[in-house]
Amino acid sequence: MASIVQRSNRYNVVYLYDDEATGKRKQKWESFSTLEDAKRRKAEVEYRQELGNVVIQQCDTLDDLLKEYVSIYGKSIWSLSVYSGNTGLINNYISPIIGSMKLKDVTARVLEKYYMQLLKTPAVVQHSHQQKSKKPTCVAPPTIRKVHNILRSAFHQAVKWELMEKNPAMYATVPKAETKKREIWDAPTLFRATELCEDERLKLSINLSFACSLRIGELLGLTWDCVDISPESIAAGKASVFVNKELQRVSKSAMQTLEKKDVILVFPEIRASNKTVLVLKKPKTATSTRKVFLPRTVAEMLVEWKKNQDFTKAALGGEYDDYNLVLANGLGMPTEQTRITELFAELIEKNDLPKVVFHSLRHSSITYKLKLNGGDIKSVQGDSGHAQAQMVTDQYSHILDDDRRNNAALFEKAFYSGKGADSIEASKEAAKEAAPLPSNVDPELVAKILTNPEMAALLTSLVKSIR
Repeated sequence: MASIVQRSNRYNVVYLYDDEATGKRKQKWESFSTLEDAKRRKAEVEYRQELGNVVIQQCDTLDDLLKEYVSIYGKSIWSLSVYSGNTGLINNYISPIIGSMKLKDVTARVLEKYYMQLLKTPAVVQHSHQQKSKKPTCVAPPTIRKVHNILRSAFHQAVKWELMEKNPAMYATVPKAETKKREIWDAPTLFRATELCEDERLKLSINLSFACSLRIGELLGLTWDCVDISPESIAAGKASVFVNKELQRVSKSAMQTLEKKDVILVFPEIRASNKTVLVLKKPKTATSTRKVFLPRTVAEMLVEWKKNQDFTKAALGGEYDDYNLVLANGLGMPTEQTRITELFAELIEKNDLPKVVFHSLRHSSITYKLKLNGGDIKSVQGDSGHAQAQMVTDQYSHILDDDRRNNAALFEKAFYSGKGADSIEASKEAAKEAAPLPSNVDPELVAKILTNPEMAALLTSLVKSIR
């Protein structure tokens, strides 16, 4: 067992180990600045003791370190998908190339040469993502960035474990990846798509993703016990969905290694030979668990969908596998992400719509919410489930820039065009005359929104959809 001893402002993890060089039993003190770090290290030590390995491994090669890193740090910290992804990167791109390298020989210069080598290394193609083109592609900069992040984290642990004096990845330059702006639909295009969509499940999926800023896994993992669409809630404007799980296909081996970590339900397998299995699991992060309020129109869509689903249940009786899923298929089983993305792609192709991916609907949602509320990042963060408000700011800064540019245009019109303060009052009066407003609505805000052509188009589309 290990213990934590506080001295001054430091937290010390104290434990016994067998010195490999002398074979003698020694006491080890490791100092940490926070209690959280100390508790994590204490858990690591006790985990190794449970395995019967009290000896502190003196990792010689990078592979030795990565094995320790995955078994101790990875198993305790990573989610199922992260575990599968990171171990895949290690097995495909790290171990085969530099795994045998001595830790003492790993420097920032060595890592930079390795990253340049990766740019010329053929990428490993997953069977589920076979490329249409036979031309092989090399490892892309975004993938190299992920490799770098793994190495930086592993070396950080090595420094904490006193296996290395410093972290060479901290000083290594990573090939720059070109950031491609994700294409999204504007509101008129989105409403046109829903009008053209003939698949009711896809239509509901599009509206839920857009209205609630849902990730596709959160959308497909939604269950009726987490949906409030009672007549009272709808009438009061309080209809909502509670996001507390997601549907995901995960590696069987990863699930076994992590002992079904965060898994709520494992669905029956269609083929036992599959290396993956469909599960309901806890969401991506703690902040991903959230309540999102529904627009009335979308709430009424859910009411109608549930009526039809209940009719199907009654008709099929015992043939219906009831997992209480909102977007279940015709027999009650989960609808897979691949099915939704396929239907979405077909909708785009058939109707010559702008090509976007399904996840773009979440980005459209966040974009319009930021525009409608004047850049209220905290409220959008609550809907989107981002871990930090800064993540919203970083990803959607261009939206805030749009508002700032609009502010400049408003100043030009109000002050520098010779109209002065009179134009502000005129904007207020125009907004009042255009349509009667509730007492709790700010005419200035309405006037500001209507000066943005895109927002005016959005509001027009919304009005048309309600009629």
